Amino acid sequence: FSGVKWDQLGCGEGGCGACTVMLSKFDRLQKKIVHFSVNACLAPICSLHHVAVTTVEGIGSTKTRLHPVQERISKSHGSQCGFCTPGIVMSMYTLLRNNPEPTMEEIENAFQGNLCRCTGYRPILQGFRTFAKVSDVGQLLLQFLLNLSSSLFNSEEFLPLDPTQEPIFPPELMVNEPQKQLCFQGERVKWIQTATLKELLELKAEHPDAKLVVGNTEIGKRAMPRKGSHKVKLIGRMTVASFLGISFGAACPLSEMEKALVAAIAELPSYQTEVFKGVLEQLRWFAGKQVKSVAVSLCVKDSLTPRTRVFAKFSDHYTSTLCIFQGEYFSAFKQASRREDDIAKVTCGMRVLFKPESDQVQELDISFGGMADKTIPALKTTRKQQGRAWNEELLQEVCASLAEELSLEPDAPGGMVEFRRTLTLSFFFKFYLTVLQKLGKDSTDVSEGRAGLVVVPLGSQLFCDDIPPYSNELYLRLVTSTKAHARIKSIDISEAQKVPGFIHFLSADDIPGSNETGLFNDETVFAKHKVTCVGHIIGAVVTDTPEHAQRAAQAVKIEYEELPAIITIEVTDLKIEKGDLKKGFAEADNVVSGELYIGGQEHFYLETHCTIAVPKGEEGEMELFVSTQNTMKTQSFVAKVLGVPDNRIVVRVKRMGGGFGGKETRSTVLSTAVALAAYKTGRPVRCMLDRDEDMLITGGRHPFLARYKVGFMKTGKIVALEVEHYSNAGNTLDLSQSIMERALFHMDNCYKIPNIRGIGRLCKTNLSSNTAFRGFGGPQGMLIAEYWMSEVALTCRLPAEEVRRLNMYKEGDLTHFNQKLEGFTLPRCWDECLESSKYHARRNEIETFNKENCWKKRGLCIIPTKFGISFTAGALVHVYTDGSVLLTHGGTEMGQGLHTKMIQVASKALKIPTSKIYISETSTSTVPNTSPTAASVSADINGQAVYEACKTILQRLEPFKKKNPNGSWKDWVSLTPNLGYSFETNSGNPFHYFSYGVACSEVEIDCLTGDHKNIRTDIVMDVGSSLNPAIDIGQVEGAFVQGLGLFTLEELHYSPEGTLHTRGPSTYKIPAFGNIPIDFRVSLLRDCPNKKAIYASKAVGEPPLFLASSIFFAIKDAICAARAQHADFKMKELFQLDSPATPEKIRNACVDKFTTLEGSIPWDILQFKRAHRL
Repeated sequence: FSGVKWDQLGCGEGGCGACTVMLSKFDRLQKKIVHFSVNACLAPICSLHHVAVTTVEGIGSTKTRLHPVQERISKSHGSQCGFCTPGIVMSMYTLLRNNPEPTMEEIENAFQGNLCRCTGYRPILQGFRTFAKVSDVGQLLLQFLLNLSSSLFNSEEFLPLDPTQEPIFPPELMVNEPQKQLCFQGERVKWIQTATLKELLELKAEHPDAKLVVGNTEIGKRAMPRKGSHKVKLIGRMTVASFLGISFGAACPLSEMEKALVAAIAELPSYQTEVFKGVLEQLRWFAGKQVKSVAVSLCVKDSLTPRTRVFAKFSDHYTSTLCIFQGEYFSAFKQASRREDDIAKVTCGMRVLFKPESDQVQELDISFGGMADKTIPALKTTRKQQGRAWNEELLQEVCASLAEELSLEPDAPGGMVEFRRTLTLSFFFKFYLTVLQKLGKDSTDVSEGRAGLVVVPLGSQLFCDDIPPYSNELYLRLVTSTKAHARIKSIDISEAQKVPGFIHFLSADDIPGSNETGLFNDETVFAKHKVTCVGHIIGAVVTDTPEHAQRAAQAVKIEYEELPAIITIEVTDLKIEKGDLKKGFAEADNVVSGELYIGGQEHFYLETHCTIAVPKGEEGEMELFVSTQNTMKTQSFVAKVLGVPDNRIVVRVKRMGGGFGGKETRSTVLSTAVALAAYKTGRPVRCMLDRDEDMLITGGRHPFLARYKVGFMKTGKIVALEVEHYSNAGNTLDLSQSIMERALFHMDNCYKIPNIRGIGRLCKTNLSSNTAFRGFGGPQGMLIAEYWMSEVALTCRLPAEEVRRLNMYKEGDLTHFNQKLEGFTLPRCWDECLESSKYHARRNEIETFNKENCWKKRGLCIIPTKFGISFTAGALVHVYTDGSVLLTHGGTEMGQGLHTKMIQVASKALKIPTSKIYISETSTSTVPNTSPTAASVSADINGQAVYEACKTILQRLEPFKKKNPNGSWKDWVSLTPNLGYSFETNSGNPFHYFSYGVACSEVEIDCLTGDHKNIRTDIVMDVGSSLNPAIDIGQVEGAFVQGLGLFTLEELHYSPEGTLHTRGPSTYKIPAFGNIPIDFRVSLLRDCPNKKAIYASKAVGEPPLFLASSIFFAIKDAICAARAQHADFKMKELFQLDSPATPEKIRNACVDKFTTLEGSIPWDILQFKRAHRL
């Protein structure tokens, strides 16, 4: 496989699908070739005997011919960073190999195991829908709903799919003879593939602790080197065992079980397939195709997050399913944070058998997962119900008994105690209503499930870790703290030194320059005496292979002296104030106050942090290939650590597999360590963080807590506002102050408030430092604004859209930070969105729906955004803040002294010593289209180019020289241009211009479980005169879906000791294909040129993210409808709904007869509130 890039490694646990490949083999039992997708990160190489592997490189490329799948995802703009593209392409390719004309439902299901953080999914589905069957009944509706940007590509130009042109299955793998036992001996692990059951039993007796592996979807995650390893593993054959009737062999993949059950449902009487339908519904949401193709068990033995075996107690073995009798009914339920491919909070299986020709219960079985460390049957409850009629009295009795039998302690593992207890009752109520329907006694609709989605990147890009290894390359692994706050007493590396290939252990003592780092020098490259968070980098090991580095890092033993956790508030506050607040509140008809908590968010870029450092061997030169957004800081921080001038360090970035702000400053924690390792060893060193390391170390979006007080008139007009903002900065300052400043600048969102005060406080905590994230504090500030605005509308009993429009800015108004609004297109966006979404007509339809449905409610909300934009620029002659200059030109040095002459030219032009100037190399990445170094003219032509570049630099420095005429060269170049805003005087312009947009979203919530469906979203966005509408629409959709995760889905969970629990896709859920709005429409505002940017365009990457709050407030609107229906519980009209609006929060807010349990607040929120002395 030399030179083959294969697919990308995104998580290492089969949760993101970036590494999806297709496996093909001859199935001896079915006597045919089968194709199925798997996660390469989990598939043991020794399980691929007689199996063909197809990667994205194997189906087509730009060098030969693109496969239709690659062409369509490219031309439909379904790829942005490109890191996830290979996996998505291979999922679609595998589907087409099995079914060249799939339905839209099959296409949607094919991607349940794939994640994308950039696109918003819509263009991927739109491109691939062109493969769907022409005769598909839903095709016309699909085209109507997803024709949003049909003009962005012409499907008639696509290459046709020709199944006859696909690569043939290798004939040498067509093995139809009995399998033989195979043994694979690794460095520490022996893998044995058995051929018969007798061999398996004998080996298991010989090695009782050996793990039995079939699909490796569970053991694979737990047996990675960093998490321990088993000495012997027995491989079950990845083949389908024969099944007779409805009996499944022990090695039968879940995908084959699905096929068999679907066939049985089509053939058998309806009453005999109750269990089959329940099993299929659970399998639908259990995992993606990659997992179901090889996974063989429905049971995960995990005390915190169990997946209940849907057969529950109805079958004592994995191998069979009992038949259903007439008068017997079965249902299975699952509730998770994200519907697809997520571990359940609570699951259950319920079965009832009635006496013949009656509604009297003969048998009732109920089993739950998620209520203990194993699946538990509710025996006390079910035994009492025999002989009773299926009526309201039985319902009340079962609910009361379940509440008593399934009690959870307030500190039960997994948390969410109130939510989980309520779910047990809600699930039975759903089952009760379902059975009533089937008995013909009730017509209440309790059906579940998301409605089917009717809806020049090609997977060959090179990323940092794709750079081929150097011949003498070494690998680095970080050693991090396991304590939140402690003194380091000792570091023992003796066991690490015994690991084969061990080279060196790096610590603070190895640093030749300064151990201080960070934007404000409040961080260290390596902690020396004290650690201040779990994940604080203490050192690093360097070995010959990544596997040895993992083992060596794990072998380092650190002794700590634990210290109490420190949570403080910085003394200095940030403040913006305008008007007379006291007078404003005095004049107000009403005053509302409250608080809102906004959770943090993990960047979850598909490509984790990666650095390759290559020492050049002279003058301290070093070249770094880094996945970073900030080459300047990477360069300066590395130079500082190594004790060399900035101009000795060259940082290169080919491309990144996502960043979103997470690689702006935090990438330096890795790049400095890798650079130090390369310096110490004199050899190239590489490190790419595992997903769990990345999430632990690098921080994310700042959690916010807001305490607000708003004064307003009866008409809804706002007259006074005071908000205190608290942000969890983590253990260092990083960009927290700048982020809080932007939050304060956006605390008004789009509304004119005459009397206003905003205060921002940064909280230092023993957690990894939080950092920049798309929106940079703006989404937090604006969500708080829209939150109190919604409460104003509720209090005044006025339509929310009218109150928002009433308070909206007008052209020429001054913001609360006194910047004049020019080119204010928001009213146009607002009116267009109201019209295109048919807002008022749909509002009436929703009110009718809510009156007719008791346990499902719909909500609708329209939200505006105003986002400030500022920018920076770069130059060819690089001047660094330490005064050094890196000069790049088009000539090459070959002994003729060309570099020396160029340094002299620059020295004279810039009027600085030649010692300040350095030439590293000639590179086409910095100076394209150069003339050859020949004919003795190189000094002339390149010298003139250098002179012109230096003149440009001097002209740019002139304003700074005038401000400080007595300053030095270093004083002038260390200054950075800004737009001149002052917090002290509340004057100046912090932004160059503003971007505007409006979104209208409709949702439907399940009041019994807290689930919600995103039914429709309409967006109107002002991007100026769009340079590329396809790219701009993609940015809008991608930002919106990332915001959808922030406001409704993504949660970070910490232990009381400060350990992050959510460290991978199995525990941290970003939006998937099934989370996007069923009807997703984006339009760009026409005829709105921006006079302050290139070609009259506008920035579009960050502004649309906040528009996803329209989903959050639509959910809040639906909850209001649910609470209004249960007014007899005497609830307050105003209620707190913190972000994200997860199923737990939605369910607990829908107060009804099932939510009578004691409430509890998650630990991390309690700790955060204590930080503010509340």
